[in-house]
Amino acid sequence: MTTTELADTPTQAQTVAPEALPAPTTMGAIATTSPAGLMLHLLREHGNLDQFERMMDMQERWERREAEKAFNDALTAFKALNIKIPKRKLVDFETRGGGRTQYKHAELDDVTDLLGPALSAHGLSWSWRPKQENGMITITCVLRHRLGHCEEVSLSSPPDASGGKNAIQAVISTTTYLERHTLKAITGTAESGEDDDGQGAPDGTGAESLATVWCNKVIATKTRAELTQVMKEGRVVFKDAKDRDGYAAFAHAIETHGAALPAEG
Repeated sequence: MTTTELADTPTQAQTVAPEALPAPTTMGAIATTSPAGLMLHLLREHGNLDQFERMMDMQERWERREAEKAFNDALTAFKALNIKIPKRKLVDFETRGGGRTQYKHAELDDVTDLLGPALSAHGLSWSWRPKQENGMITITCVLRHRLGHCEEVSLSSPPDASGGKNAIQAVISTTTYLERHTLKAITGTAESGEDDDGQGAPDGTGAESLATVWCNKVIATKTRAELTQVMKEGRVVFKDAKDRDGYAAFAHAIETHGAALPAEG
């Protein structure tokens, strides 16, 4: 075969028709009006690097907004379930003043067992971030959506050394308490009282003590103004009830929760 014949003979690659080549794979349809779609259009139109970087920034902001909207939609759908957490744990002890405190509350596994599956079904999950500093324990509960948006809430308290607990038990007790309340706070859920067939608790105060009711009111506040209002109302109630032990617990809750609230400008 001559040199001329070799030059005129098409190679195998040359004989493959363009339509026989495999089509490029895609990662899914991209909306032409989305920042990613606009970036692709820009590349086809030979846009410069500065334009491309601005479009990348726009894409990231767009994704964050979409993730936040998805988070809000998921949390709204979760709250529509109106989950109530039953109070199963009975607390009953004698106060230093000779009175008796008795109330019920939910335990941490009650909260997680009820909320976990419902949150997961809506693309939500949570985690806790502990911190110990200056004699205070701070627990931050982070609620995340699968698209990346997250929000968090924090509560702080000193270790609970009541009832003869050792140092480790005191830390664990407070940590569990704060985990329970931060998860309820970030998801907007609450504990419901259990029906006692109208008999009431032995001390005649109902399923919850006065201190528990008002400490929960304190924890539910989101601003210092709300906390101040609860403090004023609570003082009157405890004074009328002559409940010194309950007021001491109430005052401690105000001090602890107030330290965790953001300062108002």
